[in-house]
Amino acid sequence: MADRVNRDGLQVAAELADFIETQAMPDTGVDPADFWSAFSGLLHDLAPKNAALLEKRESLQSQIDQWHIAHRDAPHDPDAYKAMLEEIGYLIPEGDDFHIDTSKIDPEIATVAGPQLVVPITNARFALNAANARWGSLYDAFYGTDAMGSLPAPGGYDRGRGARVVARVRVFLDDTFPIEGTSHADVRRYHVEKGALLVDDKPLSDPGQFAGYRGHPKAPDAVLLVNNGLHVELVFDRAHNIGARDQAGLADVRVEAAVSAIMDCEDSVACVDAEDKVLAYSNWLGLMKGDLEETFEKGGKQMTRRLAEDKVFTGPDGAEVSVKGRALMLIRNVGHLMTNPAILLKDGSEAYEGLMDAMITMLIAKHDLARDGGNSVAGSVYVVKPKMHGPEEVAFSDEIFTRVEAALGMEQYTVKLGIMDEERRTSVNLKECIRAAKHRVAFINTGFLDRTGDEIHTSMEAGPFSRKDFIKRKSWITAYENQNVDIGLECGLRGRAQIGKGMWAKPDAMAEMLETKIEHPRAGANCAWVPSPTAATLHALHYHKVNVAEVQKKLEKGGRRAYVTALLDIPLASYRRWTPEQVIREVENNAQGILGYVVRWVDQGVGCSKVPDINGVELMEDRATCRISAQHIANWLHHGVVSEIEVGEVFRRMAEVVDAQNADDPNYRPMAPGFNGIAYAAALDLVLKGREQPSGYTEPVLHARRLEWKAA
Repeated sequence: MADRVNRDGLQVAAELADFIETQAMPDTGVDPADFWSAFSGLLHDLAPKNAALLEKRESLQSQIDQWHIAHRDAPHDPDAYKAMLEEIGYLIPEGDDFHIDTSKIDPEIATVAGPQLVVPITNARFALNAANARWGSLYDAFYGTDAMGSLPAPGGYDRGRGARVVARVRVFLDDTFPIEGTSHADVRRYHVEKGALLVDDKPLSDPGQFAGYRGHPKAPDAVLLVNNGLHVELVFDRAHNIGARDQAGLADVRVEAAVSAIMDCEDSVACVDAEDKVLAYSNWLGLMKGDLEETFEKGGKQMTRRLAEDKVFTGPDGAEVSVKGRALMLIRNVGHLMTNPAILLKDGSEAYEGLMDAMITMLIAKHDLARDGGNSVAGSVYVVKPKMHGPEEVAFSDEIFTRVEAALGMEQYTVKLGIMDEERRTSVNLKECIRAAKHRVAFINTGFLDRTGDEIHTSMEAGPFSRKDFIKRKSWITAYENQNVDIGLECGLRGRAQIGKGMWAKPDAMAEMLETKIEHPRAGANCAWVPSPTAATLHALHYHKVNVAEVQKKLEKGGRRAYVTALLDIPLASYRRWTPEQVIREVENNAQGILGYVVRWVDQGVGCSKVPDINGVELMEDRATCRISAQHIANWLHHGVVSEIEVGEVFRRMAEVVDAQNADDPNYRPMAPGFNGIAYAAALDLVLKGREQPSGYTEPVLHARRLEWKAA
């Protein structure tokens, strides 16, 4: 650890203190002495409460374990199980109906439904890509992926494929912006006359979908259309290689794609010390000040990426129309669990990292609040808070941000809270979790992977779980997804907050995504996570097909579709007619994913990446996917489905597979044949010590091993 400096009873890593004082704090109006005094008070005053909440997690888990052990030889009794959870305070009574009263909400959160990106804040290039993914080329998205049914052939531009892409996009335009008496495929001219868009002298079926134009009205450079709150830009350029061959000169169709993006300090990053935290905070500062840029080499050329400018058009009434060029950015702080050696308290203990994130990321956000045309036009800051267990922990987050607002001179409730519905005690008490922060809630979101990881850990002693693919088919997951939407609507989130769905984990399978992910808006979710700007561009099409606000109105009339009892249905294996080959294959699949992720996390500090699975299919892996895989093997080990010897053999075989998959990476350190590296040990720890990890989380093991690697 670098040199430390004393700041009001805190021993702060010098590089972190220097960043705060010389970069984050200037121009915020915050006095340095007042800041450190308030920060010290926050860390010291709230540390005992934070620790007590974590102790309660462990106490409840111990009581659940004991109940399952005592009842293991009898058929599962759902009523007795629920009664036990109520008795120990895991499941609390649901109170009267209420609506959230969150105010000053940006339209991207309240009224505009669309894709949402999640990106590691430690990678400036990725963060800029995500912020600029507000707009994406539909031509490029179809041409460069398998969305057309196949991938483009290597080499130069394929005119035949290009023509098929243009035809496919014209179908989208006909479906979304129909013209009276003709098709966009047959149009030769788009022009504006007396404030109306005419297409070969014919109006749109819905003239209100015309939102503006750029250039000369008789031959616009661009036309802006709008549907379900999302914009589409038709770009005309007869000098462009595509526009030159198009009878209307249409060179591109750009769609409003990622309307919001989560800049992530949590699952997708590997931040274990002051050096890492300063990198994360520095990039967030650049985004909030609007001056972040990154220079890199691509195709042999130096490129510099900056935040995109807003788009300006002339509206139908002749007035200027400005449309945001960037996604609305949220910041995901870490949860309540981890501490970080970047700051030590008076007693020498490490500060809770969630408290650090709250104070420092909100100090940085003041730069955005002080400027016009920045991230939030409503004057709010959006914090996603993950891995909270039940209403007490949500209330604790509310208390944290109330303290932070007072310390930084912010109006109370400037900070809006996103509740990740990804832990079991939050799921079964969701209404009371929302109530605990009803002045701040701007977002609830399901997370199947973490939710399943917590399910396995919570019910570890109940018996062996089903294979992972079969867990997804169990009834509890449908109940979980439905209840999240229904309770969100019941608590007044429609028109005021996001109700989200989880990640599409196959970044290269865009045809499959187009086929299946439309179920998220159909389910009443006004945002859903995607892994890339291209995926956001394609997923945006679903929000043109589905008017989520209308779906939510209908769902509100129907009441709840699921209740707590269904969520408590433990996805155990109903029978165990697995062959030895099926067991080993399941363990291999889990082990390969764990190793492929952990070796990059520990050795290279990469917190999220595309990792080929056992069949070579690249999947997005982060700590949530690692958690479920590790807990699954730990469960099978505990119940004798597989032995420790077999697990060791599988890990060694899969390490060789992962080594081969990474053979072209010059920074990769092979795990075989020695199997004695720090990353390999970390992967085994996650499984062999999986039952004793708090809530089954991977962070304690990964952080410890990454710090060991850095020290070495």
